Amino acid sequence: MSFLSDNIRVLRDRHRLTQQKTADALKITRGRYVKYEDGSSEPPIDILVRISKFFGVSIDLLLTVDIKKYPLEDLSSLPNNRVILPIMVDARGENKIELVPQRAQMGYLSGYSDPEYIESLQSLSLPFLRHGKYRAFPAAGDSMPPYTDGTYIVGRYVESKEELKEGKTYVFITKTDGIVYKRFRKQNRLEALVSSDNSFYEPYELRWDDVLEIWEFACSINTEEIRSESSELTVLKDLLLSMKKDIAQISKNKNGW
Repeated sequence: MSFLSDNIRVLRDRHRLTQQKTADALKITRGRYVKYEDGSSEPPIDILVRISKFFGVSIDLLLTVDIKKYPLEDLSSLPNNRVILPIMVDARGENKIELVPQRAQMGYLSGYSDPEYIESLQSLSLPFLRHGKYRAFPAAGDSMPPYTDGTYIVGRYVESKEELKEGKTYVFITKTDGIVYKRFRKQNRLEALVSSDNSFYEPYELRWDDVLEIWEFACSINTEEIRSESSELTVLKDLLLSMKKDIAQISKNKNGW
C-alpha cells in the first residue's frame, strides 16, 4: 500500500501551499499534480524525486509511512528520511561537480529540485573527490575568512541533519537567507545554532523547516589570490568588535535598571 497521494496532500496543507504553487515549484501543470494528489495517477521517478526534494522527505517515507501521524518538525528525525541526490559522472567517469554561479544564487532556490535546471549548470571534476555527491557554491561577504567574494565552497551533500558534526562548516540552503556558509555549533529538534568565523558577527539559529539542503565543506576554489590582512585592518576590526560589545553591555545594563 502506498501513502503517496495522502502524504503529498498532507505536506502541502502543512506548508500552506495551494495546488497551483506546488505544481509550479515541481515544474508541472496543476492538472497533472492534482492527479498525483487524488491518487488517479502515479508520478514518474523524476517527478517523485522533485517531490521528495521539495518537501524534504525521502521517497521511502513518502511511499511507506502515514505522514499525518507525525508533526512536521519530527519528520526529519524519522528513520530512513534521507533525501538522496544522484551522483552524475562525465564521459570519463569522473564525478561531476555542479557549479552555482554568483549571479544564479536566487535561481538555485527555485531550481534546486529541478533536474533540468541542475543539468544546465556548468560542472567540473576534481579527481580527489570521488565518493559522495558534490556541488560548488559561491562565498560572499567577510563572515567566514579567508573565504570571501571570488571563492567557491565545494560541499558534499548531507543526506540527514543527524550527520552534522559540531565545529565543522557547512553550506546551508535556506528559504529565507538563500545560500549560507557557516560553522555548525549544536542542534535541537527545531533548529541549529551556527556561527561565523569572523567574531564581529553573532551566532544565530537556523530553523530546520527553513533549511532545504545541507552541504559539508570538502574544499575551496579561489578565483583570486587570498590576501593576508594588514596589521592596521586587524587592529580596526578588533576595535570595532570591542565597541560593539561595549554598546551591547550598556544596552543590557539600561534594560536592567
